[in-house]
Parts: sequence; C-alpha cells; structure tokens
Amino acid sequence: MQLYYREAGSGEPLILLHGNGEDGSHFADVMKHFASRYRVIAVDTRGHGKSPRGEAPFTIRQFAEDLREFMDQQKIEKANLLGFSDGGNIALIFALQYPERVLRLILNGANLNAEGVKPSVQIPIEIGYRMARICSKISQRAKKNAEIVGLMVHDPNIDPDQLRSLCMPVLVIAGKQDMIKQKHTELIAKSIPNAWLSIIPGDHFIAYKESKMFCKEVEGFLENA
Repeated sequence: MQLYYREAGSGEPLILLHGNGEDGSHFADVMKHFASRYRVIAVDTRGHGKSPRGEAPFTIRQFAEDLREFMDQQKIEKANLLGFSDGGNIALIFALQYPERVLRLILNGANLNAEGVKPSVQIPIEIGYRMARICSKISQRAKKNAEIVGLMVHDPNIDPDQLRSLCMPVLVIAGKQDMIKQKHTELIAKSIPNAWLSIIPGDHFIAYKESKMFCKEVEGFLENA
C-alpha cells in the first residue's frame, strides 16, 4: 500500500493523522507552524483523500498497520504522532501495538468507543450509517460512505485499562465544546500514566479553527515533555 502524504520541513518526524472522511489538508496551518523545527508529514489514510482503498479490511487497526508500513517505507524508526478524531484513534492503537516507535503522542478529540461521543452527534451518525448500508446495495457512493461512517460506529473499542501500558509522553487535547464528552477525554488522560490534559476553547475542530492556540499547546508539550 502506497499512502499519499504531504511533507514539509526537516528534523525529528512529526506525523499527522486526519479524521474520518478527511485528508491531510486538515493540518495545513499545523504543518506551517511546525515545519521550521520538524519533518512534518500529513498522511492520507487508506481510502481517504488521494490514498487508495486497497483490499484490506477498513478498520482503525488496519490503518494502524498501514502507518507502520508507511514508516517502514519512509525509513522512519520513531516519530511523534499527532492524531485528530479517528486519526487520534489510529495513533492510539499504533502506540499500543508499537510503543517503541513513538517518541511522543498527541491525541486530539480521540475516543475509546462510540459511548465517548455525545448522543446528539452519535445518534445521527448511526442513523446515517444504517441508511447508507441500505442504499449501498444499489449505489457505490453509498457503499463507500457506509464504510467510512461505519468506522465511527464500530471502532475503535479500546479498554481504558490498556492505556496504562503506554510509557511515552502523551498529550490529550480537546475543545471545550467538543463532540467527545469531556468526561471521556478526561478518562483517556487519567488512564495514561503522567499524561498531559488540555481542554481549550473551541469545538471538535480546534486544530483547524483555533490553530494558533492549538499549536501553542502542542508546541509546549513537544518542547517540555
């Protein structure tokens, strides 16, 4: 699998993982901010953006394996990972599977399961998923949509107790009006030994809408963790 990616800067690798249905362009401002100090790489997940779908299962765990393959291809032994939403879930699964390959971990709006998402957001997602599955029998577009939305229904299903094994520095960051329940974000941070927790003004899309504030928080973490 050859994943599409955008790259800027040089230095210690900082890999950016976008959210559901998006691509690496979500991090345009983040890339500009960190390119002077890091080798910043924004990857398009399998079946997203300009990356091919391939034949492998369309799951968060498969995406984590895709990331491992990508790092091998790029000859990146270790990297800082910054994942947003489903990208945060990918980064978390990757860190659990390959902790020796993660320098620092930034989880932005990640969740352990569908229960972590506010009902006002999750219920429409599940309704949309069911409708897309019905329509997928006659529409390829609906089939693709069902596969993408299905990630937010079935994945990532991580036991909080698993997080206690993480030994790298971790920043858990979310918006005050995030679609992820704040108690859930706090649970993730509390379950990770010595994790940093940052709740800043904004919604789920703070890396895009509040990029200056977001980058300041991430920069402080990367420089001091």
